[in-house]
Amino acid sequence: MSKSGKQRRELVDKKSKLSILRQCELLELHRSGVYYRPKQETDLNLALMRQIDEKHMLHPWLGVPRMVTWLNRDMGHCINKKRIERLYRLMGISAIGPKPNTSKKGKGELHRIYKYLLRNLEVTRCGQVWAMDITYISVRGGYLYLCGIIDLYSRYVVGWSLSNTMTSEWCRKTLEAAIEEHGSPQILNTDQGSQFTAHEFCDWATAPQQGIRLSMDGKGRALDNIFIERLWRDVKYEHVYLFPADDGLQCYRGLEEYFRYYNNERRHQSLGEETPLTIYQQSKKQVA
Repeated sequence: MSKSGKQRRELVDKKSKLSILRQCELLELHRSGVYYRPKQETDLNLALMRQIDEKHMLHPWLGVPRMVTWLNRDMGHCINKKRIERLYRLMGISAIGPKPNTSKKGKGELHRIYKYLLRNLEVTRCGQVWAMDITYISVRGGYLYLCGIIDLYSRYVVGWSLSNTMTSEWCRKTLEAAIEEHGSPQILNTDQGSQFTAHEFCDWATAPQQGIRLSMDGKGRALDNIFIERLWRDVKYEHVYLFPADDGLQCYRGLEEYFRYYNNERRHQSLGEETPLTIYQQSKKQVA
């Protein structure tokens, strides 16, 4: 469609005779971005999740025991380890570094792991490698999940989506939308989360018509996907924490504006003080 995402979003009318689902289908929007019901978590848990998220952004090596100590001694809470373990799982986070294999990734024939392909790989053009990940976003009275895809060469965000659940179908549709707009990457790097190891996601991504080689981080090695980890930190410290959203609609609009700024205006030292869009367009012309 020729209209921008923001213009399409403004066309959604909750009072229309057409259902929200049908409107989103016609406008090529993800319904979860415009229609959101807060998760049923207590105010205490939501406050803890916000504090954990901020602390994890600064110190991603902190596991549950050290996070519990920090929350109790420094933040004045009185909580037990089991609560924080559950919130870690709910938020989809874990500590960086070697640790016992206690994380719950997908198991069995419906899930598979791919080799990490980026070690010592020189990224020389856009579209060569994309990185994809999911992060937690707090919303007043609840929370959402943000899925993002970044081009490693240019740092250009080629796709993103909001949802109130983490599913492989949602991840596949986010990737599908990015490919429709920008074409397929040569390599797609993700973590070993169950959403990315599920056959629904892997089979679609590696199908001949996409021609993508999947790469997955080593378990507990967030530095394997450092560029998108940096993106999450930028998104949260430059937007999410500064402008907390009241609902899913406001969250979507705010992120849409931030990603426009990130791609088109935010200059990166690693890019020679150029914007991701400038580097992305230059690389596209060279490839063509």
